[in-house]
Amino acid sequence: MNQFDFNEGMRMADGNEKVVIAAGQCLLTVQPECGGKISSLLIHHHELLQQPLRPILARSAQMAFEDSDASGWDECLPTVAACSVETASGVAEMRDHGDLWRVGWRVVEHTPDAITMSARCEALPLELTRSMIVAETETGWQLRLLYSLRNVGRDRMPWSWAAHPLFACEAGDRIVLPDGLRRMRVEGSRGTRLGAQGTWIQWPHPQREDSSRTDSPSANAIDLSVVELASTGYAEKLFSDRLSEAEGWCRLERRQVGVSVTFRFDPRATPYLGLWLCYGGWPESGERQMCVAMEPTTAPTDALATMGAWTRWIEPGETTHWPMDVEIEQTAKTR
Repeated sequence: MNQFDFNEGMRMADGNEKVVIAAGQCLLTVQPECGGKISSLLIHHHELLQQPLRPILARSAQMAFEDSDASGWDECLPTVAACSVETASGVAEMRDHGDLWRVGWRVVEHTPDAITMSARCEALPLELTRSMIVAETETGWQLRLLYSLRNVGRDRMPWSWAAHPLFACEAGDRIVLPDGLRRMRVEGSRGTRLGAQGTWIQWPHPQREDSSRTDSPSANAIDLSVVELASTGYAEKLFSDRLSEAEGWCRLERRQVGVSVTFRFDPRATPYLGLWLCYGGWPESGERQMCVAMEPTTAPTDALATMGAWTRWIEPGETTHWPMDVEIEQTAKTR
């Protein structure tokens, strides 16, 4: 039974509407007016998501993601990186982290344990609907998500989507990937620690595939599967190669708080995995993130303008769907 009064499900705080769904001791808070952001995921009063670096306030069309709160869980559509894209309707300017984190979402349906919301992009005529339901399981909780994308325009449009869930972490936590996933491509690495954009590295020990050694004498001692201290100042964005059907999962083990978070997704629909590993390395000024983001995605690149065999197109009036599950399990603490 939900430990939450549905009649109090929508309330005002700091000028922003909040909606809560819950199952037992799992409470999930969404802020429709602030990009449909999942701003909190509480397990027994323990917060799993990166909390705001700045207050969560109304966005503007010109705002860079690094100037926002840079917290919680957003959806990146139709791009992650800012870029210009040629479409049948003309050149479209793609904004930093896409459109949806900066626009208000509409609540379509809300029950004590579920919520469906939708929002429309500004750069392209695309509308995303996200349905979420949270339930208790024998070992913890499950968050089931279903995404639906519709082209509401008159022309065929390109698009890419990436989940953008920023999970809080501590040094010693672990990132677990499928055994077959043994290499990642560098999209960005602060100070080019792991190499320039486009470099392929081995996972989890990042020896470059194009060299017998990396630039750093100690690079081969790095274990990217283990979360580092915030004082290291590391910030890495990595992408997998195309995943097989058996490789549609990834896990963050919060060993010191006794929780594991596993993402399960369908590689036929979302065939790539992005990883954002930020241990005090971003943004360049002010308070910095300490988080891990596991990002199932349709493309192995942040910029929609970087097109290839992975590029998705959606016809006028067409709707496409894809699922994702998040399993949260209680585990033994290491301290």
